[in-house]
Amino acid sequence: MALLTKAAEDKLVALIVAEGLADDALVAKIKDEVEPTGKSVLAELTKRKIVTDDMVSHATAVLIGVPYVELKNIVLEQDILSRIPREAQVRVTAIPLGEKDGMLNIAMADVTNVQATDYLSNLVNQPIRVWMSSESGIREMIEKNHGDFSGVTEAVRETNTEAAANEKDVKTIVQDSPISKALTTILSYAAKTKASDIHIEPLEDSLIIRCRIDGVLRKIMELPKTVAPALVSRIKILSNLKIDEHRIPQDGQFTVMVDDKEIDLRIAISPVTWGEQVVIRLLDKSGMSMDIEKMGMSGRALRAVLDGIKKPNGMILTSGPTGSGKSTTLYALIQQIKSEEINIVTLEDPVEYKMDGINQIQVNVDAGLTFASGLRSILRQDPDVVMVGEIRDSETASLAVQAALTGHLVFSTLHTNSAAGILPRLLDMGIEPFLLASTLNVVIGQRLVRRITEKRETYKSSEIETEGINSIIGDLLPKTSADVASVSDDLGYPGLPIKSDEYYMLSKGMNTKETPGGYKGRAGLYETIQVDEDIQKLIISHSTAAEIMRLARSKGTVTMRQDGILKVLSGITTIDEVNRVASDLS
Repeated sequence: MALLTKAAEDKLVALIVAEGLADDALVAKIKDEVEPTGKSVLAELTKRKIVTDDMVSHATAVLIGVPYVELKNIVLEQDILSRIPREAQVRVTAIPLGEKDGMLNIAMADVTNVQATDYLSNLVNQPIRVWMSSESGIREMIEKNHGDFSGVTEAVRETNTEAAANEKDVKTIVQDSPISKALTTILSYAAKTKASDIHIEPLEDSLIIRCRIDGVLRKIMELPKTVAPALVSRIKILSNLKIDEHRIPQDGQFTVMVDDKEIDLRIAISPVTWGEQVVIRLLDKSGMSMDIEKMGMSGRALRAVLDGIKKPNGMILTSGPTGSGKSTTLYALIQQIKSEEINIVTLEDPVEYKMDGINQIQVNVDAGLTFASGLRSILRQDPDVVMVGEIRDSETASLAVQAALTGHLVFSTLHTNSAAGILPRLLDMGIEPFLLASTLNVVIGQRLVRRITEKRETYKSSEIETEGINSIIGDLLPKTSADVASVSDDLGYPGLPIKSDEYYMLSKGMNTKETPGGYKGRAGLYETIQVDEDIQKLIISHSTAAEIMRLARSKGTVTMRQDGILKVLSGITTIDEVNRVASDLS
């Protein structure tokens, strides 16, 4: 807040009373109490919460004739925010708002501080226009947009020396300096924002920290290159990796507590051009949904999967790229069938989520426990249900098929682009077509899209969007109002609109710092193929994935792209999101 003379403060108090922001009699009483002590009447009004920081700042702005801005509902762009370093924002209590007419608009708590305004103008190397805002509002925005990275800043100061480049000194630094607090701060930020991964990436002159939130990478900070050796070494120590090994990739893991929640971390360190890159996968067990319907599976896809897991034997396989939620889908399906009457054994690399009532085995290649050798062992443990984390080779594929043939229900994942792609992939691994045809129950393809946040607005689709929607799901939508209930129930999306050539009502989220782009959370896009006699004939005849999908669609399979557009019409996601993850799919 600007420093005010006694006369100016009296005018400000009078303005607050005149605007009806405080009771005249109460202000007069407080003035009589504090004036003999020499205290500020305005400070006492704020202390007693008769007026707020924002009210005082607004009144001050009116009094001294400068524009005022309330920051509560303002969304700040990262490129504008980065124009002024966080340390400078904290030091002068100011934050950049945006650029207009060649001037940078900046909110400040003390607009009368000429030295501060000159400092900011020189820092950004352009003219600035100053707006007034409350000190508490600015500090809250700094915290909200940057997170509390004070531990990181302190570590940078401590390690910004020549000693940080010396390996012996690095070991001392990582044990005794604030670098451990810096790592904790970064991990805490990632956990609170529900990030799935942290990327620590060295450049020629700096170190970039990025977080993958709802499937999209976002840069959260840039550090001096000098902090890199100490930060990477700290991660290696916690992961029980070799601190002096910089030539080959290393993998490890450790566990941290954030807000009384246990989070498992998987560490992957690789040598790159400018140093060592670290990727940390966060596995937050408390945030995992075990409800397949809440994850986004519905209608025909859900019915096909539930029919498949009811069978006493056979295979249920999921496919998709890394990070598409395949393992989570399998956990949710196992949750559906879990009971005291059956023995469920899993073989995973790593065991991502620990579940009660299930025997989970961690793959350990160094000790000779691979997916193939582990699966042989599992089959001697009288299992009813077997989950293999991933089918990576012909031996594992063959053993999984044999397990399904001998009366076990087998769950597993593969990396393919679609559900239909699973079938020729397994044939390429050397599985006999007749064995594959007789063991597969259902195959699932999936992707993840970001969900629209609750704060949203609706709009009419454009002509191009309408044509696109009709070309993808026009044949699925109800044609008359009488069809709405039955079609919506069949597809699993309540209240679907009637097919229209004019427009559809779509939704988009409000872009805030907490919900960048208007998204928060993720949902799955699914396609499922039930392997019936007709599909079995195609498998035996070595048909292509396209031929298999063509037949499956004729039997009612909803493709991932169609599922995505149905989610768009239901207000779950947007067309842009569906195009981002499923644009290459039929």
